[in-house]
Amino acid sequence: MRVEAEEVRQKVREGYRRIALKEPSGCSSRSCCGPGLRQTAKLADVIGYAAEDLRALPDGANLGLSCGNPTALAALKRGEAVLDLGSGAGLDIFIAGRRVGPRGCAIGVDMTPEMVAKARRNIATYQKRSGLRNVEFRLGEIEHLPVADNSVDVIISNCVINLSPDKPQVWREMARVLKPGGRVAVSDLALLRPLPPKIIKVVEALVGCIAGAVLAEETERLARAAGLTEIVLSPKSDYVAAMEQWNDSFYAELVKALPRNTHPSDYITSLDVSARKPKQRGS
Repeated sequence: MRVEAEEVRQKVREGYRRIALKEPSGCSSRSCCGPGLRQTAKLADVIGYAAEDLRALPDGANLGLSCGNPTALAALKRGEAVLDLGSGAGLDIFIAGRRVGPRGCAIGVDMTPEMVAKARRNIATYQKRSGLRNVEFRLGEIEHLPVADNSVDVIISNCVINLSPDKPQVWREMARVLKPGGRVAVSDLALLRPLPPKIIKVVEALVGCIAGAVLAEETERLARAAGLTEIVLSPKSDYVAAMEQWNDSFYAELVKALPRNTHPSDYITSLDVSARKPKQRGS
């Protein structure tokens, strides 16, 4: 199992290394969980990013890897410490940094060195435009977060947990680093019903995408098993509908393999997940 898990990580890491460096890949030079550069701005609009937030971003921070808007879901407050799992080029961290202000901080963790380097190069532009020095990016795996126990107020993540080969460990790590009373705001890909076996063979050949997605109710079970409460799941159809409308190459292949008269949106959804770590008794 450990060997298989590491093989998955290496495959994902290599895929996202190529994305960070804009190298051709097995995904036809496109994001494996996004529409490609031509549709990146459109996707951000569809899933709810504000135009003013996008205009303020450093160049290249938005790689079209999102399937939701966790910074909006999190309702961030001034002074909070925010952690982004799988922060990529920094899209959500640079938005979160502005939300939490000078007394807050925003920390991104990503396992791909090239992504971390890309995000760090953009810090200078962020600081110049915002006047803030409150973001940082750390190299690490989301199953083993380089973050202290009980140290962050909010955890966000955008289309990343589905990539992990050990999701129970990810949720346990989230519970570990959250302060008592801290909250989770995650956007991820999930299944509404199991995929037909032949579809699994199609998606397993690709980095990311839906190969590692689990049923929505499984996500709730994992969060609860990690000790989180107040769990709310909100399926969002806009993401998959947009991919179908734009004839995204991955979703076009998926349509060909699906049973007749069914669509990707019958099986796949973008899922917003909110949860909270219980407060300690007496606090």
